[in-house]
Amino acid sequence: MNNYPITVIFGGGGFIGRYLTRVLTKKNHRLIIPTRAPFQKLHLKTQAPPGHLEFINFNPGNFSAMKESIENADYVINLCGILFENRKQKFNSVHAGIPESIAKICSQSKVKKFISVSALGSSRDSKSKYQQSKFLGEEKALNNFNKTVIIRPSVVVGNEDNFTNLFAKMSLSPIIPVVKKSYLFEPIFVNDVAKAILKAIETKNNEGKIYELGGGRVISFGDMIKLILKIIGKKRIVAEVPMPLAKIQGSLLSLLPIDPVITKDQCIILSEKDNVVSGDHLTLEDLNIKPSDIEKEMEKWLWRYRSGGEFAKV
Repeated sequence: MNNYPITVIFGGGGFIGRYLTRVLTKKNHRLIIPTRAPFQKLHLKTQAPPGHLEFINFNPGNFSAMKESIENADYVINLCGILFENRKQKFNSVHAGIPESIAKICSQSKVKKFISVSALGSSRDSKSKYQQSKFLGEEKALNNFNKTVIIRPSVVVGNEDNFTNLFAKMSLSPIIPVVKKSYLFEPIFVNDVAKAILKAIETKNNEGKIYELGGGRVISFGDMIKLILKIIGKKRIVAEVPMPLAKIQGSLLSLLPIDPVITKDQCIILSEKDNVVSGDHLTLEDLNIKPSDIEKEMEKWLWRYRSGGEFAKV
């Protein structure tokens, strides 16, 4: 018998989960990933050695299936999250309900630590439903299981992200509209988030703590778009969209049967405080992690948006 830790990752089939799978299996974690569509997540098998990854058919409303997947685990990680609401998924049910249910089951099991990934800027006082629900999820997780650790990353970027890739695609247009160009955030490379989760598991006596993760480079929304354009070698006009107009646009886009480019709730977030590390909680430095250079990392996947692709002159 080996003593490899068993780790359950809720939301493990998503963006961060792909990188986390690789990081954890390198440390000999045996992973269980509950997911609604296991057959759609088989690509994760390529990130792990044979026998280190198991999928369980899971529906968030099925409490017994959740309990079954957790009861023999050493560690549990929650990556579940949505960027906008639709008829099937609501912020409170995903961001607050799931962490609460997991934490309650953990308290009845032999789980050593529960890592719940939230978001930088989560606040009870925010007018954004997204940020309110994230804070509520943190509160419920911490109150129901005293071995919970909260991870709050800023905007996470990586090869498959919906941020840098979106604006690189928008460079097909001569004008790129941006809501509040002066808004500051601290983008972090997805692999650094995965490493931080591993370190949070390994660090002793950090139960009940909150880690705020930023990539070390504070940049405005407008300058971030200009950086993306610089990397792909294109010159475009970055135009400011007035906030009232953006909120109307966001409300209308939410009515369409497609993923909205921006929502009214996201406009509310952009009108509130900047999305940077506050200094009130632990950070990457406390986990002995040096953040990756965002610009150098983005060059590794944004080249495909250059006029000549990988053969373009740099």
